[in-house]
Amino acid sequence: MSDTELTNHGDPESANPEKPLNFIEEIINDHLRTGRFGQTVHTRFPPEPNGYLHIGHAKSIALNFSLAEKYGGLCNLRFDDTNPSKEEEEYVHSIKDDIRWLGFDWEDREYYASDYFEQLYSWAEKLIKAGHAYVCDLSPEDTRAYRGTLSEPGRNSPFRNRSVAENLDLFARMRQREFPDGTRVLKAKIDMSHPNFNMRDPVMYRILHAHHHRTGNDWCIYPMYDFTHGQSDSIEKITQSICTLEFENHRPLYDWFCEKLAIHHPQQIEFARLNLTYTVMSKRKFLTLVNEGYVNGWDDPRMPTISGLRRRGYTPESIRKFCEYIGVAKNNSVVDVTILENQIREHLNAIAPRVMAVLRPLKVVIENFPEDRVEELQAINNPEDERAGSRPVPFTREIYIDQNDFMEVPVRRYFRLAPGKEVRLRYGYIIKCESVIKNDAGEILELRCSYDPDTLGKQPEDRKVKGVIHWVSVDQAVDAEVRIYDRLFTTEHPNKVEEGQDFRANINPDSLKLLAHAKVEPSLGGVKAGERFQFERVGYFSVDPDTSDSKPVFNRIVSLRDTWAKIARKS
Repeated sequence: MSDTELTNHGDPESANPEKPLNFIEEIINDHLRTGRFGQTVHTRFPPEPNGYLHIGHAKSIALNFSLAEKYGGLCNLRFDDTNPSKEEEEYVHSIKDDIRWLGFDWEDREYYASDYFEQLYSWAEKLIKAGHAYVCDLSPEDTRAYRGTLSEPGRNSPFRNRSVAENLDLFARMRQREFPDGTRVLKAKIDMSHPNFNMRDPVMYRILHAHHHRTGNDWCIYPMYDFTHGQSDSIEKITQSICTLEFENHRPLYDWFCEKLAIHHPQQIEFARLNLTYTVMSKRKFLTLVNEGYVNGWDDPRMPTISGLRRRGYTPESIRKFCEYIGVAKNNSVVDVTILENQIREHLNAIAPRVMAVLRPLKVVIENFPEDRVEELQAINNPEDERAGSRPVPFTREIYIDQNDFMEVPVRRYFRLAPGKEVRLRYGYIIKCESVIKNDAGEILELRCSYDPDTLGKQPEDRKVKGVIHWVSVDQAVDAEVRIYDRLFTTEHPNKVEEGQDFRANINPDSLKLLAHAKVEPSLGGVKAGERFQFERVGYFSVDPDTSDSKPVFNRIVSLRDTWAKIARKS
């Protein structure tokens, strides 16, 4: 069977022989060629329900589900719910919502490690009976001391040679709630001089009197990840157990448990996790940000959580495209966040309707336009989509422009509005600033302008007008709140800080700006949560779930261009 045939095992019609295989696909092809797992490809995505998923998890989700789809196989969703002190049902629901939103479906294959607690306990007893596990009474501090160092081997626990009968009795009594937390653990008996620390008699079970979100108070001992993961894979007949690179040193232990238990043995394959510039990828740090009020919850649009990206306005297509673009590597690296931002720009450029919105309104009175007249001008909905058509926008004597589009004393090469200067209104006429109205404090209240009625869609030959600005009608504009979200951190690598500081020292104080008095064109009066638009000349925006019928709320998804690149060049 050829590589092309193998990689299109599930759907020959989707063949793309020009696209090179990644190293995981090469391993799978070898498995199919040798028949190691027959002709089956069965993957899984195994999140811990101790927080919301982030963009790094999106990469793993896309990889596992897409590989299963490509090879005509299956992908399970399995929750690694073995630490009840940190797990919540809320996280379970959020994880499922995120995966579905990304466009993937685990069908009826939703599993939990807690489904296998009885089987795992039985396998632990089997290892005890075979002399491969023992109950240890060392304190956590002594356990660390006995473990040794990188240059020195560890020492055997004084409880390592307990009899099988005593170990079985103690393990059963651990389950029966006879001992307090932290007083005893079950360890695998491997090799305390092994160069891999994970093989130095690792803990398999610990005592934890905590309520579990699914099993309640049925258990007070819980298996560790290393004892749970491979065995759960085995129970579900997983073929390729794909995980991130930090588990590479755990693979010998994964293999050891499967071999000693003589059970179905998947192959663990490690790939580089996703790291992004200007971003942290740690649930512990996310909790700090949430609990200390730096952000407004896990779904804050500044967070790299999938729910945060969704609320900000990212599309599932753009995230999947991003994951495909960065590919799968064996070595850790940091991906420039602009790659993610460019993917959403590219997608929204093709699908987002163009509208006009004035974020910082400045009133303009067009003195030679009739007071009671409303003229409908035609605006293009999306020049990238010929089917999008156009819409009417009302033009009246009084309009709003953005404060940034007027400068009383213009600098060189300033092509927007200034006293005595002309600009073109987007989709409309050329106007000229005749005078500036100020209050007693010298603040600009409004501009008085004139318009040329012969310039609708025309550029007079006798004068050059380079500036084009957006606007909305004063009478028909819709009040809106606009939230300008920016990067949460000011440095590319926020984890790198000076001595005595932590990642919070790099938080961007300007990551959110609230503009409560924005004005948008009347076509946005009935928008619904999640709708996305390009505010012309401003950026891409999404309607926040907090929006109301009386006042829509828009989140900035991303600017039209990478403004941070300009900042970096100047600094």
